[in-house]
Amino acid sequence: MKLLLVEDDQETADMIISWLRSERYDVSHAANGLDGKEMLESGNYDAAILDWQLPGMGGIDILKAYRSAGGKVPILVLTGKAMVADRVAGLDAGADDYLTKPFSLKEVSARVRALLRRPSEVLPETLTVGELSLDSVKYRVMKRGVEVQLMPREFNLLEFFMRHPDMPFSSDALLARVWNDDSEASNSALRNSIKRLRSKIDDGDAEADSLIENIPGIGYRLRAPKST
Repeated sequence: MKLLLVEDDQETADMIISWLRSERYDVSHAANGLDGKEMLESGNYDAAILDWQLPGMGGIDILKAYRSAGGKVPILVLTGKAMVADRVAGLDAGADDYLTKPFSLKEVSARVRALLRRPSEVLPETLTVGELSLDSVKYRVMKRGVEVQLMPREFNLLEFFMRHPDMPFSSDALLARVWNDDSEASNSALRNSIKRLRSKIDDGDAEADSLIENIPGIGYRLRAPKST
């Protein structure tokens, strides 16, 4: 199970991460609100743990933005605010559960287990973007009816892009979601994978016309055809 922890206090974060990993969860960490928002929006997490007060962007603002965009990941909010009005504000913003500080690590994992037991949105097995189709079960990619042979990393990268068409992602976000904690994760590895993927799914060699758009200063996104 993949979890996202957004917590700016490093000591608290290290404690939670160590505990959850000892329970065999795959935990990613963001230390500020802006990075946390981007990672949360990148999807593919089974649950998230979000601190209320964060530098860059507050937890409540992240929640509101994520839920208003249709985000479904269950979220546990951590906070030092114990007033009923604060708990109501957190739940109204889209939190699924609420835990006040100080808390025990056993309670954190119990709350996480409760969130994971809730019915989750079923992700589609077959994805279609433009002339590309991807079957995540049969592990097959087709373009205009012709199968495209991809290496595992290329397949995972394309699947991620196709689940989020037209959404831009930074290199760090792509490495976090596609490479996870792989020791080989690097900007160079990402660039090489995108280069190989482009050579297999694009019609030509011009980068400006590639299905995977490079957005200077931001990152990459998969171009989705404009509806007419």
